Amino acid sequence: MELRVLQYFLAVAREQNISAAAHSLHLTQPTLSRQLRELEEELGKQLMIRGSRKVTLTEDGMLLRRRAEEILELVDRTEQEVMRSDDAVSGDIYIGTGETDGVRQIVRAANRLQQRYPGIHFHIVSGDAVDVCERLDKGLLDFGVLLGDIDKTKYHYVELPMKDTWGVLMRRDSPLAQQDSVTPQDLWDKPLILSRQVDNKSGLYRWLRREPSELHTVATYNLIYNASLMVDEGMGYAFTLDKLVNTTGSELCFRPLRPEFKLGMYLVWKKSQLFSRAAELLLECLQEHLALYHEEKVQQVL
Repeated sequence: MELRVLQYFLAVAREQNISAAAHSLHLTQPTLSRQLRELEEELGKQLMIRGSRKVTLTEDGMLLRRRAEEILELVDRTEQEVMRSDDAVSGDIYIGTGETDGVRQIVRAANRLQQRYPGIHFHIVSGDAVDVCERLDKGLLDFGVLLGDIDKTKYHYVELPMKDTWGVLMRRDSPLAQQDSVTPQDLWDKPLILSRQVDNKSGLYRWLRREPSELHTVATYNLIYNASLMVDEGMGYAFTLDKLVNTTGSELCFRPLRPEFKLGMYLVWKKSQLFSRAAELLLECLQEHLALYHEEKVQQVL
């Protein structure tokens, strides 16, 4: 399977029309059609359904599209890294993370590094732990930021000193908004909006002291903004982390859990990861920054 043919296939998937794809690729339509037939013969699968005006991907075609996009993205990154000049440090660093205020400390380290080396560029890919781990495992990210338990057999990691505090996002006119904090019993009969990744972590259910089937879960989410809209429309109470939604001047408010429920935070990377010089420097810069952060916290205590 040639990279060139994968690019042809993606052009057809994007245009949904062989003639339009051939035009964008500066190929004749018969040439492009032949390449696509040969690809299907090579794989032994029908990848697309050819209509009179529109091409539709089959299930196998949709799978190939996802994998082809990942392959070509990785090839492009590799080419850029190899072709960079050795005279100056430059390059792209990809970091995957969920929504957490703790990313601020990584951003501060990245800002310091970029001031020293303007040729380094950062790309933040947002998603929950499922998304981040999948992209890490495929080599599409240099680093990931994960909360709670991590697979220490797969990843190297740096434990970050920040902790994220779980709580509940609710409307200001809800009964629980009159309280300073929320207990498990307060939520047993309430409509709940949960993070998608809660299904993979039992910590929140242990805090609630209930099995999932015993709770009234009305919706799930993977990014908090959409969940905040559901709360605002009165659908329920959203479990989320502190400092993610600015409730100042809004109809929403945040209340922490009681007893307190916090998550540790880790910067992780694959054990087989081969870092670019730029990624190595970010890790060094972050470790320096965290050492200073720790010293500041100690001084505050004293």
